[in-house]
Amino acid sequence: MNNLFQKKFTHILSATILFSLLLVLWLLLSYFDTDTISQISEHCTVPYPGKPLVRYAIMIDAGSSGSRIHIYKFNYCKEMPELENEIFHAIEPGLSAYRDDPLAGAGSLDRLLQLAIEHVPKELQKCTPIAVKATAGLRLLGQEASEGLLGAVREKLETMPFPIHAVEVMDAKEEGVFAWMTVNYLSGNLGGSTVGVFDLGGASTQVVFEPTGRMAPGDHVYELEIGKAKYTLYQHSYLGFGLNEARKRIKSFVTELWRESHSVYDHPCLPENYTETAGEFQLVGTGAGHAPCRGLIERVFEKDKRCIRQPCAFDGIYQPSLTESFPDRDLYMFSYFYDLTQPLGMPPEFSVREFGELANRVCEQDLEAFRHIPGAVQLIKGTPSYCLDLTYMHALLRIGYEIPSHRRIRTAKKIQGAETGWCLGASIVMMNDARLKCKY
Repeated sequence: MNNLFQKKFTHILSATILFSLLLVLWLLLSYFDTDTISQISEHCTVPYPGKPLVRYAIMIDAGSSGSRIHIYKFNYCKEMPELENEIFHAIEPGLSAYRDDPLAGAGSLDRLLQLAIEHVPKELQKCTPIAVKATAGLRLLGQEASEGLLGAVREKLETMPFPIHAVEVMDAKEEGVFAWMTVNYLSGNLGGSTVGVFDLGGASTQVVFEPTGRMAPGDHVYELEIGKAKYTLYQHSYLGFGLNEARKRIKSFVTELWRESHSVYDHPCLPENYTETAGEFQLVGTGAGHAPCRGLIERVFEKDKRCIRQPCAFDGIYQPSLTESFPDRDLYMFSYFYDLTQPLGMPPEFSVREFGELANRVCEQDLEAFRHIPGAVQLIKGTPSYCLDLTYMHALLRIGYEIPSHRRIRTAKKIQGAETGWCLGASIVMMNDARLKCKY
């Protein structure tokens, strides 16, 4: 009897324990729903004093060629926020394409905003800041057109649960500085030997680095404080020197150089017999190769323009020499620098000279050099501007910024799994803005 009783007791006890465990598991699953789990950090359980454990930030980059959303998840395991996850999505065209229809421009962001609703936990949305920052494309539209578009976007955001931090045309200097912050944050260089950042968009190109010597005073100086560290940066945004704007300038140079009574002109940067229009003129490609193309493109930089404050890089703009004031640190190149070199098999790091050799192979239509790279030959054949684009980018580095041919450069779209560019740096600054309030 005792053995039978013990067996029954053991079975009852086991069933009770199993039921209790299942009940506890059910309660835990009920408590830790999807939103709650999203508030748990992968790296710690206790936040830095005075900080939330997890926080989200939303940044929409309204660029000249498209709009891109970045949804960031940070933890505050330490005083400085640590990036845990990023959701990224891009759409085309950009807001500047809706110059005459601001409401349609605002509506173009609907898909991006829906992603934010889906990925930010509901109970955190009222304290998750959102910003829309337009860059060079909207600057070129003029004040009236850009304000109309941004006004419509603001009205759209006011219907969302997120507190609005900014809807604005970003100051050109901030675009480069925030990109510099992003790269140095992701590469772990803040507080140490920082890297230089070069960006090439459709309408402008930016340069930001921390010179080792003293700089002349002026708007190019940007004082940045991150945590307990302070940085004195050189920055400049060359509006009108982005890739799309450079193409337009080069077209105009062709018609100016060979203006005659007829309306058809040779273009050394275009493939042989390829034609395109420039106003009332017709441009016909000669396929002349890299050297003639570069000779035309070098005119863009106006190296002979008066330099009021020495030394100058190009367009008469003061810039400390990269050779003298930034000789040994890494140089990172983004946007078009990455987008046009990686499909042709260039490694993440290469010299300026090797960049020029790539441009030469494309301009000479040396397709055999690209046969082993999937899709490269078709891409070159299907992109008539490839020779012009690569030649312009190489000339921008070598002639414009005066980076020596032997200097090695890095290209990247992501570092540590996060998108490069200005958005992450701007988001960190946004989260630390004391003026930011939750939306109730």
